[in-house]
Amino acid sequence: MSVSMNLLTLFFRLLALPLRLAEAVGLYGLYKRFFPFLMYRMTSSYNRKMREDKRNLFRSLPEFGTSAGPLTILEIGCGTGANFGFYPAGCRVVCTDPNPHFRKYLRKSIAECEHVSFDRFVVASGEDLGSVEDGSVDAVVSTLVLCSVNDVPRTLREAHRVLRPGGAFYFMEHVVAEPSSWTFFLQHVIQPLWYYCGDGCELTRATWSDLEAAGFSQLKLRHVRAPVMLLIRPHVVGYAVK
Repeated sequence: MSVSMNLLTLFFRLLALPLRLAEAVGLYGLYKRFFPFLMYRMTSSYNRKMREDKRNLFRSLPEFGTSAGPLTILEIGCGTGANFGFYPAGCRVVCTDPNPHFRKYLRKSIAECEHVSFDRFVVASGEDLGSVEDGSVDAVVSTLVLCSVNDVPRTLREAHRVLRPGGAFYFMEHVVAEPSSWTFFLQHVIQPLWYYCGDGCELTRATWSDLEAAGFSQLKLRHVRAPVMLLIRPHVVGYAVK
């Protein structure tokens, strides 16, 4: 399998060459303007298929609130605000995303989810949450984000930093498949082209290893097969407590 996988991977690298050149000369930025629209169209389908999984995941969020004020959630890579409808009533949400063009679609989600109190939108990557103070939030949320950050361990360190003691990091991320599977084969073959189509998305990350090494006091993680397209079907879902 390795020989055929390497040959096909090379083929897709060649297909991706025009996109690599477009990135080098600055034209790829045009796609970053279009990408939020694409994600907005795809979000409803993903949420419909993962509705019960998201409900089950976020059901325990209120447990991490305190008597000092409303439950404060920081969402890394908030995108279009796809998770707002699953958050508990009365919570306060701080949103970050490196792509400022998501702001338009984020506003639509805010208007549709009046039970959530929107705090602010910060243009920032997951690796650099410098505008958020240490120990200032009750929960950090990351869904379909760790696949595209440049540095997963650094992003998790930032999440750990901004969480108050006893706070929780919630995640729902697609990951690399079992090495012996055809999904694994296809993920590696298509990755060079997928990277550009998915705005930096990596299909081949074993994200659970980074979560296990992130230094949280408690980790509740499940491997699931999501009812979505084959390439992103393997998921890890759960939360980690600081």
